[in-house]
Amino acid sequence: MCNDEGVREDELPGADFSDSDKPKDECGVFGVWAPGEEVSRLTYFGLYALQHRGQQSAGIAASDGKSIMVYKDMGLVSQVFNDEALSTLEGHLAIGHVRYATKAAAQWKHSQPMLGPTATGSIALANNGNVTNAAQLRDLANKVSHRPIDDDATGTQIITALLGGYGTEKGCEQHLGEGVQTERGSLIEAAKNVLPRLQGGFSMVFMDERTLYGARDPHGLRPLVLGRLDTGWVLASETAALDIVGASFIREVEPGELIAIDSDGMRSFTFGKATPHGCVFEYVYIARPDTRIAGRSISLARQEMGAALAREHPVDADYVIATPESGTPAAIGYAQESGIPYAQGFVKNSYVGRTFIQPTQSLRQRGIRLKLNPLRDIVQGKRLVVVDDSIVRGNTQRQIVRMLREAGASEIHVRISSPPVGWPCFFGIDFPTRAELISSVMDVDAICEWIGADSLGYLSLEDMVAASGQPADNLCLACFNGQYPVPVPPGTPIPGTPGVTK
Repeated sequence: MCNDEGVREDELPGADFSDSDKPKDECGVFGVWAPGEEVSRLTYFGLYALQHRGQQSAGIAASDGKSIMVYKDMGLVSQVFNDEALSTLEGHLAIGHVRYATKAAAQWKHSQPMLGPTATGSIALANNGNVTNAAQLRDLANKVSHRPIDDDATGTQIITALLGGYGTEKGCEQHLGEGVQTERGSLIEAAKNVLPRLQGGFSMVFMDERTLYGARDPHGLRPLVLGRLDTGWVLASETAALDIVGASFIREVEPGELIAIDSDGMRSFTFGKATPHGCVFEYVYIARPDTRIAGRSISLARQEMGAALAREHPVDADYVIATPESGTPAAIGYAQESGIPYAQGFVKNSYVGRTFIQPTQSLRQRGIRLKLNPLRDIVQGKRLVVVDDSIVRGNTQRQIVRMLREAGASEIHVRISSPPVGWPCFFGIDFPTRAELISSVMDVDAICEWIGADSLGYLSLEDMVAASGQPADNLCLACFNGQYPVPVPPGTPIPGTPGVTK
């Protein structure tokens, strides 16, 4: 059996590089409380700004103070919503979600926001991240929820059931004996009791008929920011979404913080001790370049990663080019530091999105050409430095090198503005097994040979951290060094790593 490159998978024991080579964040979330505004349209534009965080489904929930209406479907934001759909989502309060999921969970029933009952009405919830103790929480949710929990329920569905269930009489009666001080009908009190039970990474927005809530896990693994409108408040995964809807940035939601926003104003509660470990991959790839995290410009952080890469791995070349678009800031930094001219080596088709039309095997082998095509007049006969942000499975780099060779490049030196990705993520980014990671089964020289480059250089862990502007102790670096800030449930093997458990 061959992968999308036409290379036999059994040539790479234990590895499967047949999927896209880019890491994928599992979600983006947005919430707005703004009486007098068209909150569904604000949410639509906020989700549009967060589309890069998830492309498989999109959804919006809105409330007019009496009931919650949810509209969601599979596809991009622009495919799911139109004027007619948005006009049905009236009210002063809304939350939204864009989702990426593994293939097995890419189904409509797992799209978000999730909707469930409470003692006094309904709850809608949208989450970014992954709860690692979902199996244990499912048993608890079945005890307090009015609805049985499906065996294939996602962590978000389980959290929604828990929050709704703890706010019902059934939830109170069954668990007051366990020390739960839940006040009937109070979603705030339910959240104070449910959120400390969650393990892993999460950043969520949720709502009842009157109030917008936001919460971030005590490690701050997934991002969440707070913004201000003239008429209300906004919560979003990234500051770029605030910019798009005209909201001013107030601050990041603190790790372990719960926020409630309604006619009484904005209130803050603490449900867990803050031990910050923000995901470093936000700086490397996930976040938009125009986003800021912890006061640091993502674009400038990536340029500094490229400059450090030039210092660590210099080479004589005619041009520096980027793998669009994610490699562009680092390529600019590499060019500025090295003195090698930066050039546009590829034309990118900006209108290629996900499609439900499946290509034939022969077309899949050429699939990257739908998005990128080399500029022959620029690359022919030239020595090139090709800068990208990461290598996960190796497919994309191998195809890019092949295209540049076919376009006449004389030398191709690949430079990666992050260290080798060698460990799975359990907290919301989709590279869940070591078997999927080329760096776990090959060293740098072997990867260089496999992708067909003349040389290959990765940025060091130390310089990547320095470029983020954050202390290493405040970052999750697990995908690069295997040191997880949040324990994986005891006895759980790290897939693809025989005998290794956390």
